Amino acid sequence: MGALFLNSFPVAPSKVARVSNKCNSWRKKSIFVHCQGSSNSMKTNGVSSVLRESLKMVNADSSAAIMDAGSLIVSPNPNGNSQADIAIKDLVPYGRSTTSLVELQEGIGIVKFLRGKQFFITGSTGFLAKVLTEKILRTVPDVGKIFLLIKAKNKEAAMERLKSEIINAELFKCLQQTHGNSYQNFMLSKLVPVVGNVCESDIGLDGDLADVITKEVDIIVNSAANTTFDERYDVAIDINTRGASHLMGFAKKCKKLKLFLQVSTAYVNGQRQGRIMEKPFDMGDCIARENLISETTPRSIPELDIEDELVLARNSKEGCHESEVAQKMKELGLERARKYGWQDTYVFTKAMGEMMINNMRGEIPVVIIRPSVIESTCKEPFPGWMEGNRMMDPIVLCYGKGQLTGFLVDPNGVLDVVPADMVVNATLATIARHGMTPKPDINIYHIASSVVNPLVFQDLARMLHEHYNSSPFLDSKGSPIHVPSMKLFNSMEDFSAHLWRDAIQRTRLTAVASWSGKLSQKLETICRKSVEQAKYLANIYEPYTFYGGRFDNSHTKRLMEIMSEEEKRIFGFDVESIDWKDYIKNVHIPGLRRHVMKGRGMCSSPIS
Repeated sequence: MGALFLNSFPVAPSKVARVSNKCNSWRKKSIFVHCQGSSNSMKTNGVSSVLRESLKMVNADSSAAIMDAGSLIVSPNPNGNSQADIAIKDLVPYGRSTTSLVELQEGIGIVKFLRGKQFFITGSTGFLAKVLTEKILRTVPDVGKIFLLIKAKNKEAAMERLKSEIINAELFKCLQQTHGNSYQNFMLSKLVPVVGNVCESDIGLDGDLADVITKEVDIIVNSAANTTFDERYDVAIDINTRGASHLMGFAKKCKKLKLFLQVSTAYVNGQRQGRIMEKPFDMGDCIARENLISETTPRSIPELDIEDELVLARNSKEGCHESEVAQKMKELGLERARKYGWQDTYVFTKAMGEMMINNMRGEIPVVIIRPSVIESTCKEPFPGWMEGNRMMDPIVLCYGKGQLTGFLVDPNGVLDVVPADMVVNATLATIARHGMTPKPDINIYHIASSVVNPLVFQDLARMLHEHYNSSPFLDSKGSPIHVPSMKLFNSMEDFSAHLWRDAIQRTRLTAVASWSGKLSQKLETICRKSVEQAKYLANIYEPYTFYGGRFDNSHTKRLMEIMSEEEKRIFGFDVESIDWKDYIKNVHIPGLRRHVMKGRGMCSSPIS
């Protein structure tokens, strides 16, 4: 899931010192996959050396038995603070952290915790779950069994999906290189395909296998979701809301469960504006009520009752003609979402799923991670891996192919995006942090960039133009497709007018107009269809391209602060360190072209 947004915060927050940690550049001319593994591509951020020096001072001072990281403040020198002093104060927060220096040296203990642990992962053949599975197996090969819930007719079909969609996937090439001839045996010794479906009350598990999992599993990761913005209400609520409650019901049967982790989205915050904090939902929370203006009576907005919504989604299909059901259920989902303060069916049903989990969890420790727009890998297992069209990718590809030369978006808005491998690293850090000493609470983590490292939409448009200007797509005749600078529009009226002009020009309608000045009916139909498709896409994305929220990630930053230098190297997720120009031009778009477009329409070498 992903989104694009408006500028309620400064576009480029001023920083005196900024850590540079660029993603590895994509090697355009190479046809080989360069596995990163645990390579030394991430630069250190300088904090550890400060802490080590402070630790020496503590040891030298017999009166200081222990020192909190939050108290490491550099005293101003008589001549004023140097930039190094300010950098230290920026990197080490004052008066917040209660983590000791000993803990900072040891880190969280991610690898140590994960060893021997048994996982149960839903949505296991999805984009993010596969990156998670690959990372676990590559960095912690002595992990226990990983039970993968797979929707299939039977065990044989589930095994076939495991092999074709996971074991034989390009994403796992680094593991193939590591294990060689024993790769298949290694993977089958760790991965256990489980036939099931979160939409079923007992998640569809075979009785004997369900008993095994409930006795053995340590960690449950719920990555199952329907992420279509305008999905049918009954379909979305079945997976995103009811599915979450079914899995929590199953979690309560697990005898040695240490943690339940829910993969959500930062956009469950709906139409909230400004800086949005990492807070859980309670049952019945209603964002529309939060946003009420003073003269509006709260009673004018009904309470959100999830049980009523589940019944409504089920019963609204009755009496409808089969040909009308799909459209009616899509409209119902958008109507209910916007009534209660969410922009679409996807984020509304995910928010209700979070509410169900929080309401049902009892003594089970819960972590909810809320990534923003998850895009291609920045570094691991290799840069640019992607599967399917993510949120912004249809626009990126259509622009490169000359099919879309503008879009409806606030030029100063922010695209909140985060690479998939950083989301996975943060996920594993939270699992270890909260699974090591389980407490019956709920912890929320925003994995997002809009506050700490905003990518402005007009800057993104420039990056896209620069990339396609040097590495254009080829048309059917093998000629380079030259694209103009992308035009950004604030109103649907202006965008629509641009679409018509562009469509007419591309289809050369003016040259084939009849003597009466009317357009060829066939070409006008083609033109109209093209315009309507682009307008529909813009309507769906508009709540995101003009989004006024910014996702605070204080919890996520504090998690990074307690990681050791070695953990930061292997499990780093510092979104502030991303060089967006390098990532977009040299990692993400080349990754899309290779893994989604499968190399179609690519030049053999960049145009100088």
